[in-house]
Amino acid sequence: MRTSTRIAGALTGLILALGGAVLAAPAARADIPACTQMAEQAGATASDSVTAACSRGVVGDLQNCVNGLTGAGVPGGAATGACRAAALEPR
Repeated sequence: MRTSTRIAGALTGLILALGGAVLAAPAARADIPACTQMAEQAGATASDSVTAACSRGVVGDLQNCVNGLTGAGVPGGAATGACRAAALEPR
């Protein structure tokens, strides 16, 4: 067997093994309840718009999460903190 064929086979096996490990790893869950709780503590009422904004934070859309929470009455700094909490794994 030629060296180039061996290297190609080894790299293919490595890629497949690493890809399988990524697929088998548990997905990190986001913390929407922490986000909504922080928003409520900052003055927002529990609503679908708060939950929807926190859901945007889960997928990493921080700007639209903050915009949604500020639209629901959460001050800017608290909205940013809540959106960051949405992206974290629950404790």
